[in-house]
Amino acid sequence: MTTVDDQVETATIRSLIPDWPADFAGRYRELELWEGKTFSARLDEWAQQYGTSTAVVDGEGRLTYRDLAARATSFAHGLRGIGVGQGDAVLLQLPNSAEFIVAWFALQRLGAVPVHTQPGHRHLEVSYLAGATSAVAYITTDEFARFDHRTLASQVADEVEPMTSVIIAGDLGDHSADARFHTFGSLYVDDDSPLGDPAAPSDIALLLLSGGTTGMPKLIGRTHDDYAYNSRVAGDRSRLDADSVYLAILPIAFNYTWNCPGILSTFRVGGTVVLAPNQDPASCFELIEREKVTMTAINPQLAPMWLDEREWTENDLSSLKIIEIGSARLSDYEARRIIDEFDATLQQILGMSEGLFCATHLDDDPDLLATTQGVPVSEYDEIRVIDADGTIVPDGEVGELTVRGPYTLRGYFDAPEQTAKAITDDGFYCTGDLVRRLGSGHLIVAGRIKDQINRGGEKIAATEVEGAFLEHPDIRSVAILGEPDETLGERSVAFVVLEDGAAQLTRRDLQSFTESVGLSAYKAPDVVRTLDEMPLTPLGKMDKNALRALLG
Repeated sequence: MTTVDDQVETATIRSLIPDWPADFAGRYRELELWEGKTFSARLDEWAQQYGTSTAVVDGEGRLTYRDLAARATSFAHGLRGIGVGQGDAVLLQLPNSAEFIVAWFALQRLGAVPVHTQPGHRHLEVSYLAGATSAVAYITTDEFARFDHRTLASQVADEVEPMTSVIIAGDLGDHSADARFHTFGSLYVDDDSPLGDPAAPSDIALLLLSGGTTGMPKLIGRTHDDYAYNSRVAGDRSRLDADSVYLAILPIAFNYTWNCPGILSTFRVGGTVVLAPNQDPASCFELIEREKVTMTAINPQLAPMWLDEREWTENDLSSLKIIEIGSARLSDYEARRIIDEFDATLQQILGMSEGLFCATHLDDDPDLLATTQGVPVSEYDEIRVIDADGTIVPDGEVGELTVRGPYTLRGYFDAPEQTAKAITDDGFYCTGDLVRRLGSGHLIVAGRIKDQINRGGEKIAATEVEGAFLEHPDIRSVAILGEPDETLGERSVAFVVLEDGAAQLTRRDLQSFTESVGLSAYKAPDVVRTLDEMPLTPLGKMDKNALRALLG
C-alpha cells in the first residue's frame, strides 16, 4: 500500500531532475511518443503477450517472460521486507547475469530507482554514487574479475548513513554475521500477490551515469516515458522482432547494452536476450552459434579482436545479421574490414546516456555504413550543429552537436550548475561532441571539444588522427592528447599500443604515415609514447584522464 510518506519521497527524488516544459510534454503525449506506462506494467504486458517464450539465457539457465515477471515480483516482496520502498535509490552493481535483470524489474515493481553502477567501479565511484543518491541498499556480487565486492559494499555501507542493506548474488563470505547483508536468493519470497504500481510514468525509472572519458560521472535521471520511447525507436531502427536474439557482451548496466536497442528493446518485441559471461570473442562466437544470435553490440576496442577471431574461428556465425558498434568512434578502416569480413550488416551508432541515439540504417550504402555514425532514430529529435558562438554551421562543417527531443534530458540529477552549463535557454543539450552533418542527415563524429588540440593556432581533432593511425599495420590502439608547450601552446602526444611483435614506432615513422594517409603535416604527433595496454574507464571507453596523468 502506498503511504503518504512514500508519495513525498517519490516527489522528492523526481524533483531532482528538471521537467520537460508543459507544452513539450503535452505534445509528446498527444503524439503517443510517451505511452504513459511504467516498466512494471510493461513487464506484466510482456508476460501475458509472450508467455513461455524465452526471455533470458544465462549460461545453462533460461527464463521465460512469465518466469521473469514472477521472479521480479517475488524478489520485490523480499526487498520490501528489508525496507526498500517507493522513491528509494538502490545501487545495482552486477555482472551480466539474470540477477541484474530480475533485480532491475523488482525495483520497478516497488517504484524504487536502480542506480546503474558498472562492475569496474571501485570505492571512489561507488561511495560517490551512494552518497549522491542517498542509496538505501546496494545489490552486488561476491567476487568478479578477482575483486571482492563484499568488502567494498561493507565499506560503502559504513560510510553512507541511509544504506541499511547489502544484497549479494553469491556467498556472503566473512560478512554472514553482518545483519545488513543478505544473499540474493534469500530475498525470493513465496508471495505472488500484486504489489500495485506505485510509480508514475513521469517518475524516474533509473539513474544512468554520464559516459565521458574524464572526471566523476554525472547522474542522469531517465523517466519511464522517455526511456521507453528511446527503447521503441532504437529497436525499430534495428528492425527487432520476436525472432531477434540479442547477445549482451558489454556490461548490461551500460545504457548502450541495456536500451540502445539492447535488452529492453528486445524484450519489447518478445525476442530473446543471451548474456555473455565475458567479452572474449571465442566465447562470444560459441554463443552466437549455440543460441542462433541475430544481433550484438560491441565497442571499437573489441573490433580488432573480433576481426582476428573471425579469421580462425570454426563457429557457424550465419545467424548473425547485425553487428552494432558504438560508445566511441570506430575508424573507417576497421569499419570497412567489418563490412568485408563478416556476413552481417555493420550498424554504427552515436548515443549517449543523456538521450540522443543515432544509428545507421540497415540498408545504407557501404560507404555511409563505414564512415558515418548514423541518423537520429526519432523524427522528433531536433539537431543543431553549432560553432563556438552558438551559430548553426552549414552541413559538412564541424561544430558541436546539440539536441532537444522527447528522450533527451532537460538537466542532470541534482546538479543545477552542471545543468546550466549543459542546457541552453531553449532546452538544447550541448553534447560536447564535434560532428559534421551530411545533407542526408548522417552524422560523422570529429571528436570531443575537450579532445581538440590547439597546436600553434592549428586545431587538431584527436578522433580524426586516432582513426587514421589505426590503419597503421603495427598499431592496435592509439590515443592522441595535447599537453602544454611553451612554444606551440599545446603539442600533440600519441599513446600507442603496438601489435604483437611490432617494432617501436618513432615520431618520424608517424610523420611519414600521416603524410601517406593524406593528413596535414601539423597533425603528426610531436611525441610518441608506447604503452603495453590502453587504460579503459569502467564503461569500456579509453580513459584519457588516466593518460593525462602520464603527461608532463
